[in-house]
Parts: sequence; structure tokens; C-alpha cells
Amino acid sequence: MIITKIWFDKDRIYGLTDKGETVWQSLLWYKRLNAATEEQRNNYEMDDEGIHWYDLDEDVSFESFEYDDPEPQGISRLFLTHPELNASAIARRVGISQSLMAQYINGTKKPSKDRENLILDTVRTIGSELTTI
Repeated sequence: MIITKIWFDKDRIYGLTDKGETVWQSLLWYKRLNAATEEQRNNYEMDDEGIHWYDLDEDVSFESFEYDDPEPQGISRLFLTHPELNASAIARRVGISQSLMAQYINGTKKPSKDRENLILDTVRTIGSELTTI
């Protein structure tokens, strides 16, 4: 797929393909691009493989517009929308590796339903503990 035009609307990046299709992704996957100003977002270059924002040190491949999950869900969404959560500390508390937790957050691996519930329950427990302070 080749994208010929891009634009932004709210928390998404859209692209028009060379076949006339509109594709999109959530900006939650791209922290720097999500936080960028309109001027910074409009300062990009495209090549045969993707879009590059050199000032932001951000890249979006054309291939990524074809992924199954354009919008973060579950644990990915939780940690991407709440960067104040320390994913490494929560991973230690749950008893999983920090690397595996990072893969869950980035969407490269999906936790089982039981594992996802364990992680979410751990975050809720931490929240309850904080309310007693």
C-alpha cells in the first residue's frame, strides 16, 4: 500500500491510498506525534515505505495502516492513555517480565484473558491502596 495524502482529525491519522481508500490509525500508538503541534505534524516527508517526521523523531510505516488493531484496546489503551502508570513496576507486581509487559502495551503480543484480568485487577488494587492515603 502506498499513501499519497495524510491528514489528522482528533486522535487519529488518516491516509488516502493510491487505490483511493481511506485508512487510519490511532495517534495513541505514536506519543510524539500525538503531542505535536499542527505545525510539527505538517512538517513530514514521505518515501516508498512510510511517513517521517524528522523534527519529532517519529516514523509511521505504510504497512502499519494495515494492522488488525488501528485503535489500542485493553491493556494497550490503559497504559497509552495513562503514561503516569509505571508499567515496569506493575509487571514486577504481577510477576511477569518488563519485556513482556512492553509487548502487551505495544500490541506486538496479546495477553490471555486471564493475564489481562490479572493486570487490570492489579491496577485496580493499586488504585484502591492509593485512595487510603
